[in-house]
Amino acid sequence: MTRFKVLVPDAHISDLDLERSVTGDQLDFVHFDEIDPATIPDEMWRSCDAILIWHRMKLTADVVAKLDRCRLVVRVGVGFDNVDSKACRERGIPVSNVPNYGTTEVADHALAMLLHLVRGLGTYENRLKADLVAGFLAENVPVVRRIRGTTFGAIGMGRIGTAVARRAAAFDMKVIYYDPFASEGHELGLGIERVQSQEELLQRSEIVSVHVPLSAETRNLIGAVELASMQPGGILLNIARGGLVDVDAVYAALKSGHLAAAGLDVLPKEPPFPPPKLVEAWQSNADWLAGRLIVTPHAAFYSEAGYIDMRTFAAEILRDYLVTGRLRNNVNPGWDRSAA
Repeated sequence: MTRFKVLVPDAHISDLDLERSVTGDQLDFVHFDEIDPATIPDEMWRSCDAILIWHRMKLTADVVAKLDRCRLVVRVGVGFDNVDSKACRERGIPVSNVPNYGTTEVADHALAMLLHLVRGLGTYENRLKADLVAGFLAENVPVVRRIRGTTFGAIGMGRIGTAVARRAAAFDMKVIYYDPFASEGHELGLGIERVQSQEELLQRSEIVSVHVPLSAETRNLIGAVELASMQPGGILLNIARGGLVDVDAVYAALKSGHLAAAGLDVLPKEPPFPPPKLVEAWQSNADWLAGRLIVTPHAAFYSEAGYIDMRTFAAEILRDYLVTGRLRNNVNPGWDRSAA
């Protein structure tokens, strides 16, 4: 029986017992907990049959050039911007991701952030903790508003965008979306209004939520110009990728009052140290920002069940391709032309 060597360069977990339970004795895992590829011996890169990579290490072109035997790279998660998929394509190496875990958790997180803001939960809690008598007050809370009947604009309508949109509609918001990559008629199956430009979506929406992958084309998708296009008093949610949103522009829009609030589960640099101005103001409890920003540590995907799904599905993708040749969830089409 052929055994395959799988390099796991950046797994911050204690063991790979779960993965081994999926793949059996057909795959041998070599486990590191590193961030810098240079800390892993070249021989490991050159001799592996596949790579199972998390999010903490960047698989750059110079590393891909060392992959003499590698037949597959699997990103344990949805986003694959830490893998140079173009370099892999040129080497004839397919890259796959795991898009089908944590969808409901991420969608729940987006709505939880929105509700935290529009119901003033953080402000009420802080007031009561500070003074049970004077703080026992409902009025004068930033952002609190009725969301029934407001327009919720979703940028991107894939699995997560659809799950978020369903939840927004359940709160009686009018949902519109923009997705230039969805096929014509896509909106008919959803029963949701589709707009033809991001600008139209920004101008019509009181709440804007972003659900697209990060690429060179989508980096800083939401910046100063886009925020200025939003309605005054709007709310921005990002539970996708930190690089999609210019956080300095968000800082300026919040400081000016044009943007009422924002919920960010992701940031351009993670962990955000040294902190950008926005995070610094939030961390220091700046008065002008109180109750208007919620930040979480790229945790929208997480639940115990979701975490198990993510690892299990990644191991299944490895096993299926290495053992049977079945390629799933490929994100760099054209790799086989290079291989040929």
